[in-house]
Amino acid sequence: MGERPPEDHVELFFVGNATLIIRYGPLTLLTDPNFLHRGEYAYLGHGLLSRRRTEPALNAAALPSDLDGVILSHLHGDHFDRRARAALPRSAPIITTPHAARRLQGLHGFHRATGLRTWQHHTLIRDGLRVTVTALPARHSTNRLAQALLPPVMGSLLEFGTVTGEPVLRLYLSGDTLLVPELQQIARRHQDIDLAVLHLGGTRIAGLPLTMDGSQGARLARMLAPRRILPVHHDDYTVMTSPLSDFLWEADRAGLADRVQPCLPGERVVVAREHATTAGGPWRRRRTATDNRRTP
Repeated sequence: MGERPPEDHVELFFVGNATLIIRYGPLTLLTDPNFLHRGEYAYLGHGLLSRRRTEPALNAAALPSDLDGVILSHLHGDHFDRRARAALPRSAPIITTPHAARRLQGLHGFHRATGLRTWQHHTLIRDGLRVTVTALPARHSTNRLAQALLPPVMGSLLEFGTVTGEPVLRLYLSGDTLLVPELQQIARRHQDIDLAVLHLGGTRIAGLPLTMDGSQGARLARMLAPRRILPVHHDDYTVMTSPLSDFLWEADRAGLADRVQPCLPGERVVVAREHATTAGGPWRRRRTATDNRRTP
């Protein structure tokens, strides 16, 4: 795993799609574990499949053995796949929706899966440091029939700090959501977000939009006004119709170019209170000797 990041920094290693390994001091988190390889199919429910176009930067077998928690936005095959299910120990703490927690406990034996309703929170602690995970509004579709068929989704706010002190860093994970009215509550309640990780891609199934495209992502970023923006969940599967370039163009139009922190699979982003590491300008992050490492 290498050296710990300083206690006023959070380090994110981008695996691909919506999968991140997040380190804060001794704490290690995993988000939406998806380790399918290029050409393999993710199961999206009700007989629907989508083929992966990209390769993850890490195999599931190479995951850190000391995970403190898995943050799962919802139970879809491109966010929790068969490789993740096989690799993760059944004792892994998984923080997710109540729907996903019930299925993970009952069908797959993940007995420490915890379901959070919107605005509920759960805290993980190690060596005097903590991360508090709060479930935030998210919605996969505005179509009533689609909502009945799709699994519930949660966004997440991650607040990092010492056990006794105030949070020093706040990360927002959008989850697979459209720009629905409920997201305005996030902007009202949380006006101090250091990094927003936005799930994009403009996913469409049977013509119905299921995730934000570039335009919606830029509008959400303007509404939340985070210090930095990390776009993920784009270009990875055949159901995704809005490439990263759409978001970059829309973010430029919205005056957000200097906040965007693109990251390729296998690269890292280090977030401090006032900045995220950047190289190569707002649209391009050059690889460095550190970035080229393929282990978290």
